[in-house]
Amino acid sequence: MDIKEVESIIEGVLFASGYALHINKLAEILQIDKDTLRSILARMMDYYNYERRGIQIIEIDDCYQFCTRPEHYEYIQKIVEPRQKQGLSKAALETVAIIAYNQPITRSGIEEIRGVNCDSAIRSLLERGLIEESGRLDAPGKPILYKTTQEFLRCFGLKSLKDLPQIYPLDTSFIDREE
Repeated sequence: MDIKEVESIIEGVLFASGYALHINKLAEILQIDKDTLRSILARMMDYYNYERRGIQIIEIDDCYQFCTRPEHYEYIQKIVEPRQKQGLSKAALETVAIIAYNQPITRSGIEEIRGVNCDSAIRSLLERGLIEESGRLDAPGKPILYKTTQEFLRCFGLKSLKDLPQIYPLDTSFIDREE
């Protein structure tokens, strides 16, 4: 196959799937090696961005997906049914941040950091597909471990967890200390 045909197949497969496809699955479908495929995908991504097309290919954690350009949101929302979902509560945002930076983590681990019960926040995050169960801790009671999902990465505009902002230790040097 020549490059143009491979690009055409990639476009068709990504469009038809409607969701992100892992590089391994794309390589299997196209029967080409991952390095070549990554190179082709990078070129396609550059093309869509350079030409300022209405769609783009995004990469999220080694998965690729077609999506519309964020700057066209105000026009696209006029034809798409508005979602009834509200934004995340402060508790849910705190909880998903704790999970993102400490995954995999148990409910009790989250509650230890937050200092309050997190049942409602975890339930909300599970319903939205932002977190998922990732096994059980080998400890008494075998508590469930939670981790973030690709949907979390997509919603927060991250390619991978490596793109999370770095957390710096709190500077307490300005606090007067009685000695």
